[in-house]
Amino acid sequence: MDGDKVEIDGGIMEGGGQILRVSMALSCLLGLPLRVRRIRAGRSQPGLRPQHLSGLEIIRDLCEGKLEGGEIGSTEITFTPGKIKGGTHIADTKTAGSVCLLMQVAMPCVLFAASPSELHLKGGTNAEMAPQIDYTVMVFKPIVEKFNFTFNCDIKKRGYYPQGGGEVVVQMSPVKELSPINLTERGTVTKIYGRAFVAGALPIKLAKDMSAAAVRCIRKEIRDLYINIQPVREPDDQAFGTGSGIIVVAETSTGCLLAGSSLGKRGKNSDKVGIEAAEILLRNLKHGGTVDDSMQDQLIIFMALAKGVSRVKSGPITLHTQTAIHFAEQLTKAKFTVTKSEEEDPSKDTYIIECQGMGMINPNL
Repeated sequence: MDGDKVEIDGGIMEGGGQILRVSMALSCLLGLPLRVRRIRAGRSQPGLRPQHLSGLEIIRDLCEGKLEGGEIGSTEITFTPGKIKGGTHIADTKTAGSVCLLMQVAMPCVLFAASPSELHLKGGTNAEMAPQIDYTVMVFKPIVEKFNFTFNCDIKKRGYYPQGGGEVVVQMSPVKELSPINLTERGTVTKIYGRAFVAGALPIKLAKDMSAAAVRCIRKEIRDLYINIQPVREPDDQAFGTGSGIIVVAETSTGCLLAGSSLGKRGKNSDKVGIEAAEILLRNLKHGGTVDDSMQDQLIIFMALAKGVSRVKSGPITLHTQTAIHFAEQLTKAKFTVTKSEEEDPSKDTYIIECQGMGMINPNL
C-alpha cells in the first residue's frame, strides 16, 4: 500500500484488461483509491488500449472520480473514486473494442448507484477476444440475473472489426444487495438453438453454411435433439460495416445455459466458423459444469459482492477466473475456495467454485 492506495500489479496472471476491469469496479464500489502498475506488461503492445481506456473513463464518470495516467499506451494509472450516481453515461471506444467488456466493468458499479442508470456503450458488438453481444443477451443476462437484479440491453446497432461503430443501450436500476447463487445441478440438455449472422456486404448463404456446419458437428455427438440455429442477415440500418459469426446455446432441464461462438473473418471458410462454435459448445458440455468457460470469470465479481455463500460448478478453472478470484480477494473481504467436484465421474474435470460473499450493501437505498 502506498499511503492508503491499494497497489495492483497489472502484469501478473492473466496480465490483461481483466485485472483493470475487476480492480477498477471494486475500487469504485468500495471507495478504495487504487494504483495499477505494469498494465498489460507482457502484451505485444503494453499499456492501455482504447477499449481499456473507455472502461476506465466510464467508471471515472459514474462516480465522479479522479483518474491519472488515463491515456493510450499508459502502463500506470491511479484512480480516486467518488460517489456512484445514476443517470446517463456514454462510453465510446472509437474502435472495434468490445461493448461487452465495457458492460462488464460498469455493471457491478451501477447496481450500487443512487438512482437508475442508462449506459450508451459504443464500439464492437461482435469482437474477437471478448463475449459477443449475442452471448451477453442470450447467456450472460439470464444467468447473472439470478443474483436478483434485472437489466435491459437494447442493441441499437451492431459494429464489427475493424471499425466498430456499434451501439448498445443498457438500462439498470440499483439494488439494496445481491443474493447468492447456487448453480451446481447441470441437468440434461433439453434444447440447442442459436443464430448465425451476416451483415454488410456478405450473402445470407454464408450464415446458412455456418448454421448447417454447426448442426452437422453437434449431430455427431447429440443425435436425438432438435437443433435450431437461425441464419439471419442483420438489417442494414442496424449494422455498421461487414461481419459474420455464430452463437450456439444449449439449455438444460435445470435452466443452465452453455454456449459456443465464433466469428467469421476474411479467408476463413464459413463451415469452419460453424464447426468451431459447435466444438466449443460440445467441449463445454463434456466437462459437466453448469456454466461455460466464458461465463466462469464473469460471475466472480458478483459472487464476491453478494451476501451469503454462492456455489458454481464449472469445468477446468480458466486463467481469467483465477485472476478475477485473486483480485476480488485482494480488494474485498470475500473468500473463495475451488475444489474438485467429487460426485462427478472421476474422468470429468469438474470443480466447485464457492464464495463467501462480502455482502455489499447499497448505501444510497
